[in-house]
Amino acid sequence: MTLTAETLRGVVVAIVTPFQDNQDVDLDGAKQLTRFLIDAGVHGIMTTGGNGEFPHMLPDEKKAVTAAIVEEANGAIPIIAGTAAAGTREAVLLGHDAQAVGADGLIVTAPYYFQLSEDALFAHYETIATEVDLPLVLYNNPLYTGNEITPALIDRLAAVPNVIGLKQSNADFGILMENIRMNGDKVAVLTGIDSQFYAALASGATGIFSTAACVIPREMVAIYDAVQSGAFEEARQLQLKLQALNRYLEYDPGYVGPCKAALRMLGLPAGPVRGPLPEVTPDEEAGVRAGLAELGLLS
Repeated sequence: MTLTAETLRGVVVAIVTPFQDNQDVDLDGAKQLTRFLIDAGVHGIMTTGGNGEFPHMLPDEKKAVTAAIVEEANGAIPIIAGTAAAGTREAVLLGHDAQAVGADGLIVTAPYYFQLSEDALFAHYETIATEVDLPLVLYNNPLYTGNEITPALIDRLAAVPNVIGLKQSNADFGILMENIRMNGDKVAVLTGIDSQFYAALASGATGIFSTAACVIPREMVAIYDAVQSGAFEEARQLQLKLQALNRYLEYDPGYVGPCKAALRMLGLPAGPVRGPLPEVTPDEEAGVRAGLAELGLLS
């Protein structure tokens, strides 16, 4: 499936990586979850991202998970592989792995740990885009990486062949707006924050890379569809309704543990998180359960 700045739209799920109880990767679970999401009408899947616990996975595991999801999707929707790494060489190698198993595109955070200049960040992304022949989505998440991909840098990178989009996970909505203003005619601009989804769409974003959609895909797709049809008040009301759950799937108490807890409650494959990530506390689990119940998803 050809992925371009024009076709990167809608609800792209940041899928979890299901693990077995012994912490081995559950490839059958990944396929089952992929089928659930496709049947719910999502527009794409992002593998081995933050919600997929990429920092705690080995390269061969990342390749195997993306391969399993690509196989199950069978071309129905684009599969965008998370291939972030602290070093450029590793990011390129992970990109080649993703290409080898049939991913439709890559999504890459800024490198983490070392503080880097704008020129160093530009060189990192330019090298990946040049050496891996797949569409590349920039992933700005400075809270986690320590390096900001500024609107000015995105403007520079938009001229690099293969760079087609941006996942904007900076909680500052003004930065999202500035990217839409400066770069929305060059790359697809998507939010990465579930509670911003309606506001982002209403402001010109083309979609979302969503944690919540791993649990409530139909509901997130309904927001997108409502906006596309001009039913803005319907979309706004649905966004407010979903906040009962979405508040547990963002920055506090983290998002992977709550997302996996919610999936387990719904009988979907997830398994445990990998250390050192913590599982949810009893109070957090009760909050997630209450959020699902408020949405009518638990009996």
